[in-house]
Amino acid sequence: MSGSDAPLAGVRVIDLTRLLPGPVATMHLADLGADVVKIEDCEAGDYLRTLPPQVKLVGRGKGNPMFEAVNRGKRSLRINLKVPAARDLFFRLVATADVLIESFRPGVMAKLGLGYEALAARSPRLVYCSLSGYGQDGPMAAQAGHDINYLAVAGVLDQIRAFESPAIPGIQIADLLGGAMSALPPLLAALYAAQRTGRGRFIDVAMAESMLGHHFFATALVDAGTPPVAERTLLTGGAPCYRCYETSDSRLLAVGALEHKFWSAFCEGVGLPSLKRKHWSLGEAPGSSQAHATMERIAGRIRECSAAEWEAVFSGIDACVTIVATPAEALAHPQFLARGVVHKRGAVSHIGPLARASRTTFTARPAPRAGQHTVELLRELGCDAVVINHLFVSGAVRGERAPGTL
Repeated sequence: MSGSDAPLAGVRVIDLTRLLPGPVATMHLADLGADVVKIEDCEAGDYLRTLPPQVKLVGRGKGNPMFEAVNRGKRSLRINLKVPAARDLFFRLVATADVLIESFRPGVMAKLGLGYEALAARSPRLVYCSLSGYGQDGPMAAQAGHDINYLAVAGVLDQIRAFESPAIPGIQIADLLGGAMSALPPLLAALYAAQRTGRGRFIDVAMAESMLGHHFFATALVDAGTPPVAERTLLTGGAPCYRCYETSDSRLLAVGALEHKFWSAFCEGVGLPSLKRKHWSLGEAPGSSQAHATMERIAGRIRECSAAEWEAVFSGIDACVTIVATPAEALAHPQFLARGVVHKRGAVSHIGPLARASRTTFTARPAPRAGQHTVELLRELGCDAVVINHLFVSGAVRGERAPGTL
């Protein structure tokens, strides 16, 4: 979304995050019209700029498609916050900002003299969000971690299994749900309050506990005295009505017929009407031997036809049945094409808007080059050519030079 009518037009966000959770959170803010200033150090910068081995180069060997996608629409300033002149410059930048989000380990910003107390003393209306794996305190606060660790600690990975072994999700659930998406509601609420009262606040987002807080189904079972066992519960593959079945051409059919009306339609569709009574709501317990026998009958039937044949069968049946698409197929799916949600910018796929709002349009603006907007932002802060040259020479900042900054 762009233009003065965008929901967050006029809001400035200072983004000190790297990799995935924080950049995705600020990507959403940029999509909503915020001016997101991406702060990168003068050395490695955001590690996501460095390609992982399995990702091919884009265009002429430059860029990482994931970095390009999650950093769209931002501006980049390279600054060395260990240099006093750079810290002074950073304080001036904070004075122009509404939101700051960082993802360092707890205590790092405070050691730099840039913790919440220091910045709030200068800018009381600032909303300051710290995004970390385990939160700002507690016995694990200082420990490193990644998505798999946060899922493990929160009990989520235990419930994602295939053939009784943990299955690592292909989407970074803790990073995105526990991090990026869990940060946005309190951040936006605090921003709204700050604009009304002039008082910002500190937000502590812990990815592991956000995952624990969203694990409703498993938590409810624990509270009921029946701790869940993956592949034996209703939503983990223990019920015939909610699982995947292999087709004759080795594709998968995803069946989500949780309600009995959908299950009845599914049984009719596959030609097994006698199984209508074999539903969890009628007493066939997920994970039971009876449920397993029903699964075997369905599995045998689904293997008789190809994915395309089953897709044709269920195209006119309201039974919550879909083909399991590959990522490439998903990008070309008729539903997403009809909604205009996939935007190509060169070789990079931008997906958006993730929610639609009236009087707004989505524009896939490019991600910034490292330090692309350093000079531009310094000028906005009132620095003249002499000061800008001094900042570059002293190593306080780095970036792309412009005419007049020799």
